[in-house]
Amino acid sequence: MLTTAVLVAALGFAGVVPAMAQTVDAPETVEDVIPVDSNWYSVDEDIVVHVDVYFFWTPTCPYCAKAKPWLEELDAASEWLDLHSLPLTDETRENVDIAVALRDELGVQWTGAVPAFMGCETFDIGFDEPETTGAQLGEKWRRCQEGLQAQVDAVLAGEEPAPTTTLPLVSEDTTTDLPFIGEIDTSTWSLPALTVVLAGFDAFNPCAFFVLLFLLSLLVHARSRLRMATIGGIFVLVSGLAYFAFMAAWLNLFEWLGPLRWVTFAAGAVAVTIGVLNMKDYFLFNRGPSLSIPEGAKPGMFKRMRALTMASSFPAMAVGAFTLAIAVNSYELLCTAGLPLVYTRTLTLNDLPTASYYGYLALYNLVYILPLLVIVGLFVWKLGSRKLAEREGRTLKLLSGTMMTGLGLVLLFAPDWLDNALTAILVVIAAAGVTGIIVLIDRLVRGDPTDAVASR
Repeated sequence: MLTTAVLVAALGFAGVVPAMAQTVDAPETVEDVIPVDSNWYSVDEDIVVHVDVYFFWTPTCPYCAKAKPWLEELDAASEWLDLHSLPLTDETRENVDIAVALRDELGVQWTGAVPAFMGCETFDIGFDEPETTGAQLGEKWRRCQEGLQAQVDAVLAGEEPAPTTTLPLVSEDTTTDLPFIGEIDTSTWSLPALTVVLAGFDAFNPCAFFVLLFLLSLLVHARSRLRMATIGGIFVLVSGLAYFAFMAAWLNLFEWLGPLRWVTFAAGAVAVTIGVLNMKDYFLFNRGPSLSIPEGAKPGMFKRMRALTMASSFPAMAVGAFTLAIAVNSYELLCTAGLPLVYTRTLTLNDLPTASYYGYLALYNLVYILPLLVIVGLFVWKLGSRKLAEREGRTLKLLSGTMMTGLGLVLLFAPDWLDNALTAILVVIAAAGVTGIIVLIDRLVRGDPTDAVASR
C-alpha cells in the first residue's frame, strides 16, 4: 500500500477537464517533432519513433491485475512501444516521484487511483477488459506513433509534413460496464457511490431506531402532530450533527496520521472487532460484552424522554430534544462506529481539498438521517405507536455487524478494493444474504420468538 498522498483509494479521478483537440504547426526539424529531453517519445538509431507508456499499479488492485498481462503482451508485440511498469508501494517510493512529476507535467488533477496509464502526453485511468479498454488504449497509442513517425519521415525527406491533431489530454470516454450495475462513468462514480451505499446501510442503526421509536411512542399520547414533528425533527437533526462531528474527528485523526499502512490496518481491525461484537448480540442477547446502550443508562434516558413529552413551551421542548439527542448519541455512536471508521479512512486515502472531505461527510450524514426523518414523518402522519421488537433489533445488529466485519476485512487485507464502490455493494449484498440465511435457520431451529421490546 502506498504511503503517500498521491496514491489513494478511489476508482476514478475528479476535476480533470479534457483538453480540446487543437492543430499544431508543422515542424521543421526532427527535434521539433521529438524533443531530445522528452519523457514521452524517443527516436532510435533506425529512425523509428518510440512511445513511452507509463503504467502505474498496485499489487492489490484487481483492475491492475487484468491490465498488466495485456499491456506486457502489447509491449512485446510493438517495437515502437516502451513500457514502464511502475508499482506504487512502500518499497518503490521513487515511482511515486515519477508519477508526481509526470502528473504535474501534464497538469492533471490525478488523485492517485490505479490502474493509471500515461502515454502520448495523455492520461487514462481504469481498466475494463482487453477487448474494450485495452483495444481503445492500444489504438490511441498506435495512431499517435504513426502520426509522429509520418512527421519525422517527412522532415527527413525534406518535405513539409501535414499538421497533426493532438489527442485529448484525458480520455473523454470514461465509461465501463460492471456486473449488476451496467455502464457507469468511472471518473465520477466511486466516491459518491461509496458514500451513498455505506451511509444508506449505516442509517439502519438499531440503537437510533430504538431510541427514536420509543420517544415517538411516548409522544403519541400527547396527540399533537406539531409536538411530535418538533421534538422528533430536532432529535434527528441533532443526531445527524453529532454523527457528523464524530466522523469529522475520525477524518482529522486520519489526516494527521497520513496514509500509513498500519493506520489502515488498525482501522480495519477496529471495524472487524465492532462488527463481531454486533454479530455476537444476535446469538448471545444481553450476554457478554456489547456496544449497545448500557442498561444502567436507560432509566435516566427514559426519564428525560418523559419529561420532554410534558414540556409546555417550544424553547423547553427544543432544549430538551437537543439535550436528549446529545446524551443518546454518546452511547449510540458505538452501535455502528465501524462503518464511519471504514468510510473516513477510505476518504482520507483520497487526495482531495479539505472542503471536498467535509462535503462528502455532509452527504454521508444527509443520507444517514433520511430513514429517521421518514420515521418521524410517518408517525406524525399516522399518529401511530410502534416499538422496535427484540427480534428486529437483533436482526439489525446482525446485519450491521456482518457488513462491518466484511468491510473491515477488506480494509485489512485489500484496501485498494474499496477503489470501486462495487466492492461495498457486494459486501452489503453478501451481508444481507448471510443475515437472511442465519435468521431463517434460527427461526426453524428455535421457533419464531415472541416480539419483546428491544433493549437496543
